[in-house]
Amino acid sequence: MIRISNLTVPLDYDNKVLKRLVEKALGVHNGVMSVSIAKKSVDARKKTDVHFVMSLDVTIHGDENALLAHVPARVQAQIVKQHDVFRISGEARFESRPVVVGLGPAGLLAAWFLAKHGARPVVIERGYDVVRRAQAVKSFFQSGRFNSRSNIQFGEGGAGAFSDGKLTTGISDPRLNAVLRLFYECGAPEEILYQTKPHIGTDKLPDVVRHIREQIITMGGEVFFETRLTDIECIDGRICGAVIEQADGTVKNVPTDAIILAIGHSARDTFDMLSAAHVVMASKPFAIGVRIEHLQRDINISQYGSFASHPALGAADYKLSVHLPNGRSAYTFCMCPGGTVVAATSEPGCVVTNGMSAFARNGVNSNSGLLVNVTPEDFGSDDPLSGIRFQRQWENAAFTLGGEGYKAPAQRVGDFLRDAKGSGAGDVEPTYPLGVVYTDLRKCLPGFVTESLKMAVTRMDTLLRGFASPGTVLTGVETRSSSPVRIQRNEDCQSSIRGLYPCGEGAGYAGGIMSAAVDGLKCAAAVLRSHGAEM
Repeated sequence: MIRISNLTVPLDYDNKVLKRLVEKALGVHNGVMSVSIAKKSVDARKKTDVHFVMSLDVTIHGDENALLAHVPARVQAQIVKQHDVFRISGEARFESRPVVVGLGPAGLLAAWFLAKHGARPVVIERGYDVVRRAQAVKSFFQSGRFNSRSNIQFGEGGAGAFSDGKLTTGISDPRLNAVLRLFYECGAPEEILYQTKPHIGTDKLPDVVRHIREQIITMGGEVFFETRLTDIECIDGRICGAVIEQADGTVKNVPTDAIILAIGHSARDTFDMLSAAHVVMASKPFAIGVRIEHLQRDINISQYGSFASHPALGAADYKLSVHLPNGRSAYTFCMCPGGTVVAATSEPGCVVTNGMSAFARNGVNSNSGLLVNVTPEDFGSDDPLSGIRFQRQWENAAFTLGGEGYKAPAQRVGDFLRDAKGSGAGDVEPTYPLGVVYTDLRKCLPGFVTESLKMAVTRMDTLLRGFASPGTVLTGVETRSSSPVRIQRNEDCQSSIRGLYPCGEGAGYAGGIMSAAVDGLKCAAAVLRSHGAEM
């Protein structure tokens, strides 16, 4: 198969157009058997000429090498071969079954990989299965009665199950395409295989997660919901068991010599348990701030100009970052085109915001995290868990400021920039489902974050026209951008206690669905190697 990269393609393309472009690039006529899209992105640098840029996979009649020898140097074409990154050699042998803690993307892919290679993992998830979880989240949004067992943070699918389902990542790893292929085979839209910025959407992601879980069970794994890891058992510095508590309060010991700890960034009680067990951890930088909401039509116009309404483009997104005079950095995070702001707390008495959007991204508003970096020096303590207390302090403040009923504090950008409380919505109606209280966001953010956000908003307006529109809404607080803790591990992915494999975003080794999924595969491979498999 030949891959041709960086082809300019008009917005109104079809398969015939793609074939003509390929034939022109390769200098052939009627020699092309098939054309498929490998990568697709939007080039909107010139608002008068918005188009797609594609990489196309091509099969031809005849000898590929002979054809490429005559292709002009300006054409970026090469032969690509497919290989199975999930394949291992040798057989792993287990005296006891490995335990996977957490069914977010890291735990899900770790359990799937272990099951695929005969390890029959025991998988525990503190929250509900994805169907019951969706019901619990909907109930909270409608009633305000918080469910600490299963919510936006806890349950099958992890925090990413109630987001935009973004599959973008900053890492480069050969397993990424294989993960996308697995998601597609389990029900994700085909577009994720070639979009430069793929997403599944919160409406489609639950089915994908459920299908992967069903594969784990079919391959010999067991999955237990409403089940928490409450302790670990060790002999001579090595794992020998996992202590678990089920929904009815029953406590059991599961003998095992391998625990993959994919707990997510919000399992604060588990971090406490690990600290008591003397697992080596360290506080790490993360970021806090607010969600910022614009009208999606305004973002479309800013990004695409006169092409904004073209049906081939859909909802526009953005990603902005600035370095500030005070030495801080600010950036937008988890931008959700056509989406809503959601209530994402995992503890009572806290208000936490996040964003989500459906696959269609057809909501009236867009939203994004607008965040400022914080470092361990900001936490006021050398305790590895001090970042959690820092998060909780501002989440509690937001809860109080919102009236202590899970309403969120909000403020228009115009009022925020001039330190005015404000009295109501402007051009943008907030989408936070439990309602907002218009107030002064300085009361639920550190002073240095407030001042940094003010500088950032005005600077970002020079990068994206209308970003600092006075009627734009800020809703607080966003504190769960990434884990405030890193569970230290060595090159074979094991912690200071042998057999304990910290994994994914919660352990401090990933940041999003794809990097977490890849880290899950990496940790599962390490478990298999430690039991005799060869990679």
